[in-house]
Amino acid sequence: RDAGDAVEREIRAAGGDAVFVPTDLAREEEVVAAVGVAVDRYGSLSTLVNNAAPTELMGPGRLDRAVTELTNEAWDAIMLVGLKAVVWACKHTIPHLAKAEGASIVNISSAASMLGTPGLDTYTALKGALNTLTRSMAVEYATEGIRCNAIVSGMVLTSPGAWKLMDDPAIGDATRAMHLTRLGVPDDIANAALFLACDEAAFVTGAL
Repeated sequence: RDAGDAVEREIRAAGGDAVFVPTDLAREEEVVAAVGVAVDRYGSLSTLVNNAAPTELMGPGRLDRAVTELTNEAWDAIMLVGLKAVVWACKHTIPHLAKAEGASIVNISSAASMLGTPGLDTYTALKGALNTLTRSMAVEYATEGIRCNAIVSGMVLTSPGAWKLMDDPAIGDATRAMHLTRLGVPDDIANAALFLACDEAAFVTGAL
């Protein structure tokens, strides 16, 4: 909540308009409520960005594992927020997007969906499903003027802890070796999402 409030204040201080709505994506009724707040406040919806992922459940010692070690409860918990909540967000947003000009859905995926990552079998599966869902919805809702694309990103350093990890000689050097330009930062993903949501990308749909 503190982080969400801080983002709202930052946007307002820059001259924009924003409202932070605390939402548990594991609960469909809260997804519906968040969509309702947006429509009530702004009168319409033109863009949906599905960016949430249950990253706190993944990584060494956490819930996601190799298939042979994975529990049903872990699979369900990760899929609930990572994939089912995306379906809920689209389900309850698309009727409003269909009324807008230049409507766009942007899904945030991961290179793990194409490369595979040891110990993250649930995460790789859900991101792979998100990629195919993106293409399916691009076809399904094209006649309603809604575009749907996915950003398949590699490593994005989103916290001081992630930057500190890059100081490790083995991890840092290996990570940098996978990038042709530089390490990714949140603004890189945000700028790509902005492009896919704007009219300059009106020709682009079903792209990963």
